[in-house]
Amino acid sequence: MNKHVSAFNEVLADLLERLMPGIELSGLALLVITAIVATVLALAAFFIVKGLTSWIQRKILSLHIENMGGFKLQNQQLLTGDQINWAIRKLFKWLRYLAYIIIFYLYINIIFSFFPETEGISTTLFTHFLNAIGFVLGAIWNYIPNLLTLIVIFAFGHYAIRLAGLFFKGIEAGRITLAGFYPDWAGPTFTIVRFLIIVFVIIVAFPYLPGKESPAFQAVSIFFGILVSLGSTGAVSNVVSGIALTYMRAFKNGDRVQIADTTGDVVEKTMFVTRIRTIKNVEITIPNAMVLNNHIINYSSLADKEGLILHTKVTIGYDVPWRGVHDLLKEAALATEGVDKTPDPFVLQTSLDDYYVEYEINAYTKKPKQMAVIYNELHRNIQDVFHAHGVEIASPSLTAFREGAENIPDDYLPKNYNPPKPGPWPFSGGETKKPEE
Repeated sequence: MNKHVSAFNEVLADLLERLMPGIELSGLALLVITAIVATVLALAAFFIVKGLTSWIQRKILSLHIENMGGFKLQNQQLLTGDQINWAIRKLFKWLRYLAYIIIFYLYINIIFSFFPETEGISTTLFTHFLNAIGFVLGAIWNYIPNLLTLIVIFAFGHYAIRLAGLFFKGIEAGRITLAGFYPDWAGPTFTIVRFLIIVFVIIVAFPYLPGKESPAFQAVSIFFGILVSLGSTGAVSNVVSGIALTYMRAFKNGDRVQIADTTGDVVEKTMFVTRIRTIKNVEITIPNAMVLNNHIINYSSLADKEGLILHTKVTIGYDVPWRGVHDLLKEAALATEGVDKTPDPFVLQTSLDDYYVEYEINAYTKKPKQMAVIYNELHRNIQDVFHAHGVEIASPSLTAFREGAENIPDDYLPKNYNPPKPGPWPFSGGETKKPEE
């Protein structure tokens, strides 16, 4: 620094001698003039930086970025044109302040270096400045091999994910077939493979990350590891359950299912939760762990091929012939919209109770999502058909009144006992004669 200052002083002294010949300046006067010149140059540098940054900013803003639609990600507007203009102005403002700080720092170093009393301060400040720049540039230069390694690792992970995506899309579309591997497994399996590739890339790239050996980096890693360990128990359980449900093929999107007490259509199946929309148009989110721990009834899995059997029960008295009841129930089922004509509906007599017979009508349908509507119409048709044929849908109960003596064994009754005849209460009937002596 002293060599440069001395050279600057010699140049300045030679210039002053040419401009003002015959004038001799003392060393202190020459230093003061040198400081004044340095101050003027610093101010000029300030104005040059301000003008240059303003000119570049005007040139960029003259492109009318606000009329270009800003920046979008698919259909989401991330940045508008006005926001980009505001960001450009802020960027040049902070760049200008940074240049001002650098100029002021260099100016202070130069001014201090002119005077012997402050020369030590100048040397210290300049040394710190050069050391900081050297440390940053040296770190960047030394990190270049690791940076190239990271680029190769991340490029490998990126193209491995793309290749896996193309492979599983081919399976999902049916262009690629694997024995025992169903097309609906392609999407979830790709999600798992992508996750494993990302984890592999992170593990391989970790030793090449900057600051990997610093205590701060290690402390942050331990902290996040503890958070994940403590807070992810339920999440991991749901993920494992989601994977199990995927390969169990218990249901797929669009199926009408019943999980525990919830019945509806599956609208989304993720690694964590299953979402079901009920017939009341209410969306219910069920964690996959809860889904796996409950029984699952799938009304849609066999409906397209074999048909879903809808069934309902009625109780009819013994006075109505059972063959006629069968015919009426079948007639009502065939008149119901949504019930298949083939296979034919069939009737089961599920029980013979004290007062009535329990009949169950079974009918096929390929529309499981219309179960509630079909049941509603089937019940209405049963009422209409039975009423039209004069058959009462009821469970009749008969009451008989009899004398208590009828429950006594014959050996204990008189030989001339005459049981009463059935009739309205109170009984009127036979008489009991005294046993002959």
